[in-house]
Amino acid sequence: MIVTKDLRRTFKSRRGAVEAVAGVSLKVVGGEIFGFLGPNGAGKTTTLRMLATLLPPSSGEATVAGQDLRRHPDLVRQRIGYVGQSGGADPDVTGRVELEFEGRLYGLDSGRARRRAAELLASLELEACADRKVKTYSGGQRRRLDMGIGLVHSPELLFLDEPTTGLDPQSRARMWEEVRQLRERGTTVFLTTHYLEEADALCDRLAIMDHGLIVAEGTPDELKRAVAGDVVTLGVRGQGEAALELLRSQPFVKEASLDGDLVRLYVDRGETAAPALLRLLDTAGLELTTLVMSRPSLDDVFLRQTGRSLRESQGVA
Repeated sequence: MIVTKDLRRTFKSRRGAVEAVAGVSLKVVGGEIFGFLGPNGAGKTTTLRMLATLLPPSSGEATVAGQDLRRHPDLVRQRIGYVGQSGGADPDVTGRVELEFEGRLYGLDSGRARRRAAELLASLELEACADRKVKTYSGGQRRRLDMGIGLVHSPELLFLDEPTTGLDPQSRARMWEEVRQLRERGTTVFLTTHYLEEADALCDRLAIMDHGLIVAEGTPDELKRAVAGDVVTLGVRGQGEAALELLRSQPFVKEASLDGDLVRLYVDRGETAAPALLRLLDTAGLELTTLVMSRPSLDDVFLRQTGRSLRESQGVA
């Protein structure tokens, strides 16, 4: 469904050229939910906009929905849907009118546009507010209407850019269910997100992106299995460096990193390593404030690949 090779995008600024996407090569299979996970500024949206023909690549190759992205962007647009972060509905018309209008733009006659709008309003659970102006919709209702706009022409491939940003937990869960139903109906979904739990719960496969590069790719389980063993996070009051130096040399510690006073260790078996770690800290006179054991998460994958936590990178512009 999507194949890219060394896709790049460079922007010019007063300080010189900025490479927002630094050579993305990937393959997305038809019928799957594929996700881009990474902090703000990683290059996710820029890549998505290139694949959706909204931004020309600076270099590289891409085939989207069977069409050459650079040679035939018009044919690509006929086969894809795109839902951006800000949405595109007119706030002063009703949801029904908006969907019918979008259908006509895609070449549907008035009768087909009305029927397609009715189908989408029903499937997206928007019938109750279909004849209200869009500006009266809740955030979740607006986001589902945005999805309807992207689906009005029944595309083979739907791009979703940060589909649940700003939504409350209930609206987010409903949006997740809508995305899963799209996959069940055969639509390929390519989404971007900076939510770890969203990528883990929704995506069949995902790519983790940072500074314009894909740093890891696979199913969520494959990526987490690559971070072997258990994660032990220790809080040591004011003596993180000393604790790191002491613990990283132990034979059962595979990897170790420091974030302030928190020492994060990757060990084979957390239940046997924890007592040994406690004894070592006590003997060295280092004050332990917290100890948390967990299985590797996607945040651990990001940390291993980039040296920092994705949760702490959320505010990166």
